[in-house]
Amino acid sequence: MAHEPGFAKGLSIGIIMDGNGRWAKKRGLPRTAGHTRGAEVFRDIIRYCNELEVACVTFYAFSTENWKRPQSEVDAIMELLRSYLKEASKQVKRNVRLLFLGDRAPLAFDLQQLMESAERESEKNTGITVCVALNYGGRAEIVHSARELAQMAARGELDPDSIDERLFERHLYTAGIPDPDLLIRPS
Repeated sequence: MAHEPGFAKGLSIGIIMDGNGRWAKKRGLPRTAGHTRGAEVFRDIIRYCNELEVACVTFYAFSTENWKRPQSEVDAIMELLRSYLKEASKQVKRNVRLLFLGDRAPLAFDLQQLMESAERESEKNTGITVCVALNYGGRAEIVHSARELAQMAARGELDPDSIDERLFERHLYTAGIPDPDLLIRPS
């Protein structure tokens, strides 16, 4: 899905949300407590970045590899996402634009609807853009883009010789989103 341009000039930050389970384990807590704490930090980071007038922050929240975790942990993470999405209107009121990246198909239908609603409600906001990458992965994203281009070529809509880096990029989950100037992996 290509995203409309409209990013404010300024810093773009990427944050790989990693280490929540280890944080909890180190404190003798269940892994899910770490994810809950990570969700609180997520909200704090959005607020700080908005105050600092960061243009875009992308949270790499749940990769395709994360499905391999115990089902109870995956369920807890999805419930945290559901809770965040239900309160997304608070972000909308703060002039935050919300975008969700990745393959939504495996996510619960209600989560997909909540994501679409949050994107729609915030699409005209001009403050910070917050991207949340869910069910994403570098290889999966490359395959997604290649498939879309192959399908266009098969339908006769695209000459395969016209495929270049720019066209390929326009079919990535991150299409139209600035590359991060700073990438943080807190682990």
